[in-house]
Amino acid sequence: MAKKIDTKTFKKEDAAGKKTAPAKTTTKLKAAMIGKASPAKAAEGDRPVFDYLASLPQPQRDIAERIDALALKTLPGLQRAVKWGMAYYGVEGGWCFASGAFVGHVKLMFIRGTDLKPEPPVTPVAMGKATRGVELAAVKDLDERQVAEWMKQAAAMPFVSAAKKK
Repeated sequence: MAKKIDTKTFKKEDAAGKKTAPAKTTTKLKAAMIGKASPAKAAEGDRPVFDYLASLPQPQRDIAERIDALALKTLPGLQRAVKWGMAYYGVEGGWCFASGAFVGHVKLMFIRGTDLKPEPPVTPVAMGKATRGVELAAVKDLDERQVAEWMKQAAAMPFVSAAKKK
């Protein structure tokens, strides 16, 4: 039987239901990752992303809506989806970047960020070795010229999962 996790205390239960000590990784969660997860369900298309954006609190909503508008203006044939509680953006060939709201900021993450020039400064936790991005606490933090350039570069080399390559 799989172990259950008590999400309030981060303690695991063994098969007999006895609580065990929490794993070290669960007790040292990064502050930026703690917060209410988005209730948005995974779905492809514009409407799910618009609904996700509308559900965000301020100032995250304004930041995420500005990123969305910049993506629409920058990438012809833009495709949108909600995956893992974040807005994903791509082109015909695959996904390029994601925008997710966290406590106090929005992360804009480029899936193949290590291939971008210049490389975005932030290495997000648990997003893949090549993912890089920026953290935005306010709309004024968004360098639209630089982000649009990264969006164009990412669209030229979209990510396709191994499952889709088959």
